[in-house]
Amino acid sequence: MRSAVLTSRPSYRQSLDGLSSAQKSAKGAPAYSRFVNRPLGRRLAAGAHVLGLTPDQVTAASALCTAAGIATVALGPSAWWTGLLVAALLVLGYALDAADGQLARLRGGGSLAGEWLDHVVDAAKIPALHLAVAVGAHRSPTPPSDAWLLVPLAFAVVASTWFFTIILNDHLRRLAGARDGQAAVASGEARRHSALRSAASVPTDYGVLCLLFVTLGAPVLFRWAYGLLALGFALLAAASMVVWYRQVGSLERAQDGSSA
Repeated sequence: MRSAVLTSRPSYRQSLDGLSSAQKSAKGAPAYSRFVNRPLGRRLAAGAHVLGLTPDQVTAASALCTAAGIATVALGPSAWWTGLLVAALLVLGYALDAADGQLARLRGGGSLAGEWLDHVVDAAKIPALHLAVAVGAHRSPTPPSDAWLLVPLAFAVVASTWFFTIILNDHLRRLAGARDGQAAVASGEARRHSALRSAASVPTDYGVLCLLFVTLGAPVLFRWAYGLLALGFALLAAASMVVWYRQVGSLERAQDGSSA
């Protein structure tokens, strides 16, 4: 569903009202992404619209903030303020990532090039962040054991696989004629999906990972929290892969049945 094209540059309030009419489905969206990041992104998108920015410019701003945060994780000093800076940069980058798509809808719809750029940035930042954790831990004045350094490497593999599987799921649904799970829906529908399900998806929530970096200045606390999040992500990802595999099989059987 597309929101109506706003032909003249409106006020910030008008932009917010225009965005409320079409939001992504909340189905499967983790709690932080659903209740914090999308509302924050909506406000940034409204501000970007008033300033006359394009979705691609907002995507570029998101990439710059996230890259700065990742570089700080890998190369920054081991200090209490480092974690606060990293978390702030990553949270802002994630909010801008939500804003670019919302801005595109506010302007009447996105482009294939814009969607491509958005996915490329996401595909790069996911493994890069976890690899930066490994580099930063290795450079730490109190480095962890060599065995612990395998945790961010494994996290990078699982998180990248998770991301590409979600993209593949939506692609296969489109090919099968089913509705894209990330399609824009009316605001009422966007609120109907279970908040409990959103809470259960916390281990896979990129926003929670962003906030976790607040503890980066306390290495022992950070490593325990990061390791537990990695374990939760892996378990939830494994369970989801089983469900998704069955769903894709159902799509194939439905296509075979319709063509019979």
